[in-house]
Order: sequence, then C-alpha cells, then structure tokens
Amino acid sequence: MGIGNQDETAFEFTGSWKEFAPIALTNAVLSIVTLSFYRFWAITRERQYLWSHSRFIDDHLEWTGTGVELFKGFLLALILFGGPWLILTFGVQALVLQGYTMAAGILGVLAFLLLIMLPGFAKFRALRFRLSRTHWHGIRGGSDDPGIGYAFQTVWRTVLGYIPLTLMIPWSMTTLWKKRWDAMSFGPHNFVSNPSWEKMLGRYVICALLAPLLVVAVAAVVALGASAMSASNPSPIAVGVSVVVFYAAFFIIPIAYYAAFFREGVDTLELSTLEFRFTARTKDWLILFLGHGGLGLLALLVAGLIAAPFIATTDFSKLGASDAQVLSQASIIGLAIAYLVPFSLVMPFIRYRNWRFFMRHMEAGGEIDLAALTQSTTRRAAEGEGLLDALDVGAF
Repeated sequence: MGIGNQDETAFEFTGSWKEFAPIALTNAVLSIVTLSFYRFWAITRERQYLWSHSRFIDDHLEWTGTGVELFKGFLLALILFGGPWLILTFGVQALVLQGYTMAAGILGVLAFLLLIMLPGFAKFRALRFRLSRTHWHGIRGGSDDPGIGYAFQTVWRTVLGYIPLTLMIPWSMTTLWKKRWDAMSFGPHNFVSNPSWEKMLGRYVICALLAPLLVVAVAAVVALGASAMSASNPSPIAVGVSVVVFYAAFFIIPIAYYAAFFREGVDTLELSTLEFRFTARTKDWLILFLGHGGLGLLALLVAGLIAAPFIATTDFSKLGASDAQVLSQASIIGLAIAYLVPFSLVMPFIRYRNWRFFMRHMEAGGEIDLAALTQSTTRRAAEGEGLLDALDVGAF
C-alpha cells in the first residue's frame, strides 16, 4: 500500500452530522439537566459513534472507554491541578502581604513551572489512555510509561525553547512530540517518530516576525484614525481594521506554523512497517477553525436571543436596592444558562468536525501482517483524560 496514491485510502470516515445530531442533542440536554455531570458519559457516546464510523485499512475502530473512567480522570485533575494551584496562588498572596517577597517569588516560579508541566503530563496521559481504549481487530495500544518523566521533560524543554528569543520553540515542540510518541505502542509494535525541528525553523521565524509587524500596523492604523477624529473617539474603520489585523496576528499566522509542525510530526511517524502522512495544509486548518468560529457565533446569537427578552422587559431604574440585588443574582444565573445551552449544543459538533478532519487527512502506507499482530501487554490506565479536559489541550 503506497502513501498518497493508493486507490483506496487507508483511513476513511463514514459518519455524517445528520446521524451524529441525535446523539449530540440528547447528550446536550442531559448535560444541561445534570449541570454538566453527564458530560463524561456524553463524550463516551460520541466516541463510540466516531470510532465505529472510522475505518483503518480493512476494519473499523472501536472505542472501549467508559464514562466512569473519564469521571475518575476528572477527579484526578482536581487533585493534581486544583489543590496545588490553590495553595500556590493564595500562598503567594499571603507571603507578599506578610513581607516575605523572596518566598513569594519562589512560590510564583513554582506556579509557573507547574503550569508548564501539567499540560505536558495531560497530553501524555491522554494519548496513552486513548490508545489503550482504541481497538482495531481486537488489538489495542498503550504505554507502560506513567508520563511523570515526560512532564519534567516538558518543563525544561519548554523553558529552554523560550530563552533565545523563542527561536528554540520548534526544537522544543518536535523533541517533545518524539518523546511522547516513542513511549507509545500498538499491539506488539512501538511507535517511532523523528521530526526535524530544523525544517520548522524557517516557517516559525516568518510567523514570529509577521505577528509583531502586524501589531505595529494596528497601532499605525489606529493612530491615523485617531488623527482624523478625537483620540477618545477613533474612526470605526480604524477599529475594524485593527480587530481584523489583531486576529490575523495572533490566530491565523500561528496556524500556518502549526499546520507545518503537525504535518512534519505525522509524516515521520512509523509503526513497524507502517508509515503515516497527514495531508492537511494551512488553508485546510483555516477552513476548519473558521467553521468552528461560525458555530461559536451561532451559539452567541442563540444566547443573545434567549437573553434579549429578559433584558428588554426589565426597567432597572425603577428597582429598589434590595430588588436590584436579587434581580442581579437572578440575571447572572439566567445569562449563564442562556450561554450554557447553545454552547452545550455546539461543542459536540466541534468535536465531530475535529475528528472528521483528522480522519480525512490521515494516510498510511506499508505492509501489516495481521497474523503476527498480537495483543498489547501494556497496562490499561484506570482513569481517563480528566486533566486534559481541565487544561483544554489536545491529545494528539
């Protein structure tokens, strides 16, 4: 099986949003009614559908994880992230107020390093868990590495990546990708990845230079707009252009680098005799994220429509102090619900689009001997990727 020119693609997604919609809508309703407690079982139902409609070579994938495992992962996240973060945050404030500035500084540095370490730990554990719950021909993947060493690797490699004007970030990202995947296996075979950070450096430098240049352009446009009008009332055109340029600098340009990085990571990934390739270019990623943005705007529109009648029919000027306080509390709850409902409906479709995008742009080539493919002997993790959800980072 060749890569990129085979008659039949190695990966195929056969699902449709129309089939997925009843699952997503039911999950959204149950999550809202249970104040998001059901979300662990909702994600399990989503993955069971997505995996079962994803074919690799001659068989569909199977998701064997459970909602209980994801809930255990959430509890683990509370212990690993919530407790230490609260202690460090309030501990720094208390030490500063008591005049122990040096001790507060040390705690502050520890908090910063913790913020770097936990996302890395979350990525490793999430990838390990997802491979261990993904079955193909009854075979699963996984890793015996708990990820603690990788978490510490994340700290010093990330810090080193930022020191020389952030120019070593491609080195940091590619070496961490390699260490993460080299620790994983599927069946009896280990993954091997050798991405080149040197190939990423040119793209990264261009993106890193364009972002501040666009910020300077924003300042120039605002200055020109303010010169035509008062400084406190800048031109609407200048403001509009500024917003567009700002998002181009801090959203669109990084996508150009990440698209190349992810493609390099997957293209150098091997499993025994299998080689992988990811075909998505920058424009494909832009279309994906613009679609997500459209869904987000739709959610905001629906939230506004839900909240508008309450706001329009309330005359706050005629309320007394006590009435205003009660109404303020009720309005906060009402507005929270107004935003929670549409976003609970949108997020499942964003996850659906992410998975479809991933499957449609994955390719593989090589030969695989099913007769020699044996079950993985790696330990199955008892908990899901709760820490990953808490920090909102991707497993792949």
